[in-house]
Amino acid sequence: MAERPRHEVAEIFERYLRGRSEGAGASWSWEQGTVVGRILACRTARLGGHVDACDACGHHEISYNSCRNRHCPKCQGSAQTAWLEARQADVLPVPYAHVVFTMPQSLAPLALQNKKVVYGLLMRTVAQTLQEIAQNPKHLGAGLGFFAILHTWGQTLVHHPHVHCVVPAGGLTEDGTWQPCRPGFFLPVRVLSRLFRGKFVAGLRDAFQNGRLELHGTLARCRCSGGFERLLREACRTEWVVYAKPPFDGPEPVLTYLARYTHRIAISNHRLLHVDDESVTFRYKDYRACRPRSLTLFLEEFTRRFLLHVLPKGFVRIRYYGFLAHAGRARLLPLCRLALGQPHSPIEPEARGDEASKRFLDLLPQRSRLCPRCGKNLLRCVEVFARPPPVSRWPHVAA
Repeated sequence: MAERPRHEVAEIFERYLRGRSEGAGASWSWEQGTVVGRILACRTARLGGHVDACDACGHHEISYNSCRNRHCPKCQGSAQTAWLEARQADVLPVPYAHVVFTMPQSLAPLALQNKKVVYGLLMRTVAQTLQEIAQNPKHLGAGLGFFAILHTWGQTLVHHPHVHCVVPAGGLTEDGTWQPCRPGFFLPVRVLSRLFRGKFVAGLRDAFQNGRLELHGTLARCRCSGGFERLLREACRTEWVVYAKPPFDGPEPVLTYLARYTHRIAISNHRLLHVDDESVTFRYKDYRACRPRSLTLFLEEFTRRFLLHVLPKGFVRIRYYGFLAHAGRARLLPLCRLALGQPHSPIEPEARGDEASKRFLDLLPQRSRLCPRCGKNLLRCVEVFARPPPVSRWPHVAA
């Protein structure tokens, strides 16, 4: 069983709201206020719960329900397990590449004010760039299938939008054969970067001309076409970062890699080192020095940075493209397996369930449900209690 973290993000929000006036969250958006409320209520009596008991020794445990919010640090484990279990049948017996597309920092304020438009454009542009370069006969000459994951944060919680793509290192040609990439190489990153930049800037220009962008504060100067063009020219002066890691082999390394990556949020509870009524200290990785460091922020600044990464309601941050897209997966994945000499999925649809769960969960650390007192019997549910009616947008924090 993993060691329980000393501090939690919910504790930080509670201290922040307790030490401020009633209007502490007045500047939050509806989504941000909802996220704070869900995190504060997660695994507390506010959401109801159940009682587990051991028939051997009579030990009882009370477990409270999770909020299941995608921004909550305590709710990602079960969501990650369910998602990865569903992805088992999609993994092909080929090397996989990890490609990262990053927006320039000069456009980050525009993304903050227009999250749904800019983040959606970012993910569409990434998908179009990969597919167009891969289909070019000079590079691969085949159609890709991959999924993309939006991350909006850096290690210190600053706003840093980027998209991670996990891609089989090869594709399906028009005649139904599998075209692999060169060993140890996926696609040329400089070509990807230039095409990505051109498509994204063209998409921003189109969104501006059609009135789909809001420009406030420091971006008010960009409301005229001349000001917006200057913003785009400034962004185009720099190289846009596209990074491709060397492909890793086989399906098991892919699942192990995804298990620690797909359902990340801005910060986990395990990174919190110290919390008091004034400040928060947390651990982060300094990639330039390749060493862990710690950073201390005031409660207000930590809360502000955390809430920068709340996504709009209904926004999908994990998306599938090519032969992994939902519309064509049932038809194209079998063709990929046939071309690779693997006519059947290693986990057939009818085999999913207990057997599939066991195969997948063997790859992940387990949480025991044995009685902690006697260690002989499994705990069983003996009582369920419902959640009380909500009283406010986020739960009241007692003094």
